[in-house]
Amino acid sequence: MNARSAIGWNLRKFRVARGLSQERLALEAGIDRAYLGRIERGSENVTVSTLELVAKALEIPVGTLFEEPEPGSTRPGPLRSGRKARRDRAQ
Repeated sequence: MNARSAIGWNLRKFRVARGLSQERLALEAGIDRAYLGRIERGSENVTVSTLELVAKALEIPVGTLFEEPEPGSTRPGPLRSGRKARRDRAQ
């Protein structure tokens, strides 16, 4: 796996684990959502400065984005579609 693919794989893994949409993460990192999508697909040659913004928004060390996935790992799945349930509603 090349570096761009590993970065995209890890980015999606951490984004989905935090329950963030691409749009929400892009907003928090201050980058374009379409650009974030291209990073996740491994088709963008992203700068370290941009990776620092994304890592900060995900609250992870930037180095974790460079780690190779375990051999045989399945690609991280998408978030569930639809709106999240509101937790602050009075019952």
